[in-house]
Amino acid sequence: MRKTALHHGATREIDVPAWSEDPLTARSRATWTSGDFLPIAKSFAEGAAAFVERLGLRSGETVLDVACGTGNLAIPAAKAGARVTGVDIAPNLIAQAQLEARAAGCQVAFDVGDAEALPYSDGQFETTITMFGAMFAARPERAAAELLRVTRSGGRIAMANWTAEGFIGQMLRAHTAVVPPPTGVPSPLAWGDEAQVRTRLGLGKQAESITCTKRSLELRFPFPPAAVTELFATCYGPTVMTLRASNPEGATRLREELTRLFTQYNLATDGTTAVAGEYLDVQARVA
Repeated sequence: MRKTALHHGATREIDVPAWSEDPLTARSRATWTSGDFLPIAKSFAEGAAAFVERLGLRSGETVLDVACGTGNLAIPAAKAGARVTGVDIAPNLIAQAQLEARAAGCQVAFDVGDAEALPYSDGQFETTITMFGAMFAARPERAAAELLRVTRSGGRIAMANWTAEGFIGQMLRAHTAVVPPPTGVPSPLAWGDEAQVRTRLGLGKQAESITCTKRSLELRFPFPPAAVTELFATCYGPTVMTLRASNPEGATRLREELTRLFTQYNLATDGTTAVAGEYLDVQARVA
């Protein structure tokens, strides 16, 4: 089938396999189109920029940002001189990313597409990156295969994946305690486990080397924890969808648990909120 994709502010047609319209993909698209993710993305933009800076991108290096959201990685990568393409399943996030890139004065090619069926050629990119993005694909084996496929031999894959033990891991588990995921869909937090990463990226086969480092970044919000909970309730897709799917008791329980977590882990003392999110920094060299 054909699907319209946004590209440099215009639209173009890309081929999308029919299975991309299955219930799991539709669920993923509905999740990430259900809120205004930009305020959440801005809360950790500094940590995203640091992730890109550590890559030491070269001028003209071809880079793909998978599940790019509103451009947290794509834009600093373009500022570093790389030739960047960003892809996301949510058209609203791509539209916002285009606006953000334009405001930043840099050029990024943005497409609407699925991390499980990327609309790019084999080995098209020297570096493929994803921050808290591809980890949410419902079928991690497909997402891993696509990351490897579009990255050239000798190129690299760089991922940032929330860990189960960290703050965001606890927050996401609060959601599934209220509304469990569909049967057979693994937790996205498995991508924060080094052993799982090595298996999925095929260390010794598809990947010749994989280095995993636990890091943390701060998510900062200019208001107190209870207000952060309400921000997530209206802007963060997983929270929006969980609240929609839960009964009133479950919705109240989730809101209370989120406020408890933001309060317990708050590093700020001035009435604002700042929490440290632990993630697994993955650097893989493609065989």
